[in-house]
Amino acid sequence: MQKAAIWRDQTQAFLDYCRIEKGLAANSLDAYQRDLSRFLEFVETEAGGADEEAELVRRYMDRLYRSGLSSRSIARHLTTLRNYFGFLLSNGIVNSDPTALLPSPKQWSTLPKYLSFEQVSRLIATPDVSRPNGLRDRAMLELLYASGLRVSELCRLELADLNLELGVVRVMGKGGRQRLVPVGKAAVAAIEQYLSSARPALLKGRGSRFLFVTARGSRLTRQAFWKLLISYGKKAGIFHGLTPHVIRHTFATHLLEGGADLRSVQTMLGHADISTTQIYTHVLRSRLKSTVEQHHPRP
Repeated sequence: MQKAAIWRDQTQAFLDYCRIEKGLAANSLDAYQRDLSRFLEFVETEAGGADEEAELVRRYMDRLYRSGLSSRSIARHLTTLRNYFGFLLSNGIVNSDPTALLPSPKQWSTLPKYLSFEQVSRLIATPDVSRPNGLRDRAMLELLYASGLRVSELCRLELADLNLELGVVRVMGKGGRQRLVPVGKAAVAAIEQYLSSARPALLKGRGSRFLFVTARGSRLTRQAFWKLLISYGKKAGIFHGLTPHVIRHTFATHLLEGGADLRSVQTMLGHADISTTQIYTHVLRSRLKSTVEQHHPRP
């Protein structure tokens, strides 16, 4: 199909544009590439030569809905296509945006999963701190819960990003956006202990600019940390659905339960739009309810 060949030829130019002009992170670029490959395979194998572009996109999105993907995954696919066809339109490859009239799927129909404070305490206490790896892992868990970092941000941290005296960490987030995140005393103490003994033991005289390293001297990857977290979760009795993002949700939820405002949480999480942070309004609603019950003269 001719239009499929033309679109496929533009894929790398689009990804280069997203990387250079929009500053998207490698994970986002990988997701865009996967989504576009799936869409173009559909166009090449399922579409007829006379199909209009808008009809092709509509049929593709219908297939995604029927495939059982979550609303969030479908929304990501639609975002990919909107950005892609916006790029093609601006470069004169297409004459109109075939995604313009497509509705966005409702996201976050269920509340994000998060842990109780007691579960977090058990999880952080799980690593064997008599071993260098255990001290490193406890420091990572403490920092993840204290800051709400994305796992990719956590694993990319460098020594230069830390200011333990002030209790802040500098984070390079999505789209190259930089933010400063305050870190509590428990996390600072765990990081200091890791830096003083465990990290030198792991590096064995080798140098590394990264904060969290392996016994081979390389940076600990997000995939490796994900596996470690699942293992520690099982030891702590947390068996289902434990991911680094659950710890991020837990950080935000516990902050709001403690009285933090939504804008502050948005800043610490690195959300570009407040609407992304509003998934946590269930916490604000429950707190308002308890406030009324506690303080209203006729609850």
